Amino acid sequence: MSADTATLAQRISARLGDKIAGVHEWRGETTIEVLPENWLAVARTLRDDADLHFEQLVDVCGIDYLSYGQVEWDTTDVTSTGFSRGVEGEGAGRFDWAERPRIGPGHKRFAVAVQLLSIAHNARVCMRCHAQDDSLPLVPSLTGLWSAADWFEREAFDLFGIVFDGHPDLRRILTDYGFVGHPFRKDFPLIGNVEVRYDEVQQRVIYEPVTSVEPRVLVPRVIRHDSRYVQAQAEAAAAIPAQK
Repeated sequence: MSADTATLAQRISARLGDKIAGVHEWRGETTIEVLPENWLAVARTLRDDADLHFEQLVDVCGIDYLSYGQVEWDTTDVTSTGFSRGVEGEGAGRFDWAERPRIGPGHKRFAVAVQLLSIAHNARVCMRCHAQDDSLPLVPSLTGLWSAADWFEREAFDLFGIVFDGHPDLRRILTDYGFVGHPFRKDFPLIGNVEVRYDEVQQRVIYEPVTSVEPRVLVPRVIRHDSRYVQAQAEAAAAIPAQK
């Protein structure tokens, strides 16, 4: 197969071979699965190979797959009339710590996704790596290949707790200095752990447990053909002749 007719996924597979765990295309997007030990080698090949030449790093983001595929709102086992949503309140961030979701066997919780752009070939690719240790998610830093990865990796470290090995200055970038935890982890409480306020008596900023915020379930509305919608449609249809 010539280089002109081969898809991007096929060209990447032919060039990288067993250095990648997999490559697939979906809706015009190409994603490469890479193990941590091959992360830097694959990234360097994608950047330097003349047939690929992904010279620009667009984004680095963390992903938490805890409770992946689970939802907290019902669509199948609630009544087809009356209320149009049924909420269980069991989604990530709304549970007691002892009842928190667990990762299934053989499933890695944390991953890093990198978006690369080839200006020369007008192509994009996503490179994804799953950290092997959920308790200490560790992925090699890409700052030695693309300097733009610096702040992106700091953000993923701050919000997800993913450690980028070899990063020159890995410290928090969005949360406060004394912040505890990582806000984008799905087991992080949605109302936070502490809140900050200025105390007029002590004349200083103080930290205290969250008491002023109550968790709410924010659920997209599920459209069903219940009586309210039928009545509204009938009223709208009856109003059209009257307007004429």
